[in-house]
Amino acid sequence: MEVHCEGCAGCCMDWRPLTDGDAAGGRRRAALDDTTRESLDGDPNFVPLTRGEVRTFLERGMAAALTPRFWHAADEAEAVEIDGYEVASVADRPVFFVGLRKPPKPVAPFGREGESWLPTCVFLDPTTLQCRIHDSDLYPAECGAYPKHNLALEQETECERVEAAFGGDGDRLVDDSVPDDLEDLLLGSQAIGEKLFCHPVPERLEGIVDRVATGELTREDRAECLAVAAASSPGTVAISEYHYEWGKERALEATAADDADDAESWLGPAIREWERRREGASAADGGSVPPASIADDIETERGAPETPGWDALES
Repeated sequence: MEVHCEGCAGCCMDWRPLTDGDAAGGRRRAALDDTTRESLDGDPNFVPLTRGEVRTFLERGMAAALTPRFWHAADEAEAVEIDGYEVASVADRPVFFVGLRKPPKPVAPFGREGESWLPTCVFLDPTTLQCRIHDSDLYPAECGAYPKHNLALEQETECERVEAAFGGDGDRLVDDSVPDDLEDLLLGSQAIGEKLFCHPVPERLEGIVDRVATGELTREDRAECLAVAAASSPGTVAISEYHYEWGKERALEATAADDADDAESWLGPAIREWERRREGASAADGGSVPPASIADDIETERGAPETPGWDALES
């Protein structure tokens, strides 16, 4: 696969507000057999992490970067009712993905002259529109597999959706050939316990499901879901109690440490600062948008990895 990403990052943000929500957006992330399910959170570009990736983020003290995704059930046979929602389940266990959070950031993708506040991947540098962890062992496998999974599933890629909405004459998806090796495309039962996680106690999700739908998740909510993901067993709905307790402790420790003045991770403080800035802009006259370069103060100065820039990649 070959893609031309400079100035784009359409797969790393929710750019629908730029089109008044009219553009058909969102990668198809098929882990359940029925593709009619709608997510509770409404994020069109949710990249699912594997169990191993979730554990790695927890080990690095980076739980603040992660969040769960649940779905509306396709029918009564698979539904578990929680907080008034019919939630998709497997064997009466609510199922969810774990992916990367998208705080609001001032970005100017697709050649736009001015920045706009858009939900943007926590690891995307707003200035260069490059991923801060692209060359690291934290880079999610699903990000690296895009857009070949879409093409293998005969689904429109984000490259094509961006071009349809903003132009570009086919210069983003440079090579649309699909590699033979697609072992990491986990579908249906293959995904269970590996990237589709089954919560063993639906009662523990009361309140959490509603906060997923309203975008008001707490650190405790996230810790509960991350613990289950870390404790899952590929191919089964079994949960390791040891890894559940470990995962929950790691998640809570990491997010609590983010509140300290000398927080070890830049993620939690940066996310809170982005949210504070966005709320402040909403209250201000005209809803002002700062330049993308403010990310130097909010992310880089807190320890976020810098990106190489596009000139460095071309040389």
